Amino acid sequence: MSKPLKSNAKSDLFAGAAAKPAPTAKAAPRAATAEDGYTAADIEVLEGLEPVRRRPGMYIGGTDEKALHHLFAEVIDNSMDEALAGHASFIEVELNADGYLTVSDNGRGIPIDPHPKFPKKSALEVIMCTLHAGGKFDSKVYETSGGLHGVGVSVVNALSSLLEVEVARNQQLYKMAFARGIPQGKLVDLGKVHNRRGTRIRFKPDTDIFGAKAAFKPQRLFKMARSKAYLFGGVKIRWKCDPELLKGIEGVPAEDEFHFPGGLKDFLGAAIHADTLVHPDVFSGKSGRNGAHGACEWAVAWTADADGFMSSYTNTVPTPDGGTHEAGM
Repeated sequence: MSKPLKSNAKSDLFAGAAAKPAPTAKAAPRAATAEDGYTAADIEVLEGLEPVRRRPGMYIGGTDEKALHHLFAEVIDNSMDEALAGHASFIEVELNADGYLTVSDNGRGIPIDPHPKFPKKSALEVIMCTLHAGGKFDSKVYETSGGLHGVGVSVVNALSSLLEVEVARNQQLYKMAFARGIPQGKLVDLGKVHNRRGTRIRFKPDTDIFGAKAAFKPQRLFKMARSKAYLFGGVKIRWKCDPELLKGIEGVPAEDEFHFPGGLKDFLGAAIHADTLVHPDVFSGKSGRNGAHGACEWAVAWTADADGFMSSYTNTVPTPDGGTHEAGM
């Protein structure tokens, strides 16, 4: 006798419905992690001169009074580079009552022709609006210079509420204006000029950066301008300041001219009193090597005082932290 077959519930069409499996528990929602709060949308790309305005301390050391006057140093250093290269014989510094500072020279003038890499922009606009743009990365245009990285005048432009540049080249005068580093129009040709060449920069520091009470100190600018003339005997520096700014200030005239053919020797002679010298003479000299760029210049005097001082410079720029040139003394 055959045995009845057992029904296979899985394959039997007439079998009852299979029991539903027990529902699985839903996974708990994933907790937010630190990575979820940091995405590509959080990555900022600062372009043009915006990095300077966001972090001015990286470029001029801060936003205090010292940093404010560093703007002047950046501008006059460019004029001094023209003088050191033999292309400028005078520099003018003028401080007005409205807070604007003007630095002029009779050098070659900033180039105004279209830049090869940016043909729609003048070289002037590229220099004023682009970090690391300039003619001092090699020794073709300047054998020696205070500037090395091409950030000086563009930083001044970025940190000024208004900056105007006039350039006289080939008996033609050009002008361009900027506000907080942004061009306020194209380069303008103002026509023919005679007996004038060089660059004139007029600017006012931005109070949004330096504070509502930020203003240049006449006595500080006066001292800085005079020191530049000491450092290079081949240049005359003319000083002008609105008399209104000099009320209550002693030792700073409304107009003056600095010219020290003796250079560092004149500087040291003015800095020390003759009655304290061990020897009446100030020893000075200049030395360079054939085929090498630049030279070394020095002035030395011995005083009876226990405390002396040493000041060092490179291409007319102060080096307060010293260096090999100072260590060699």
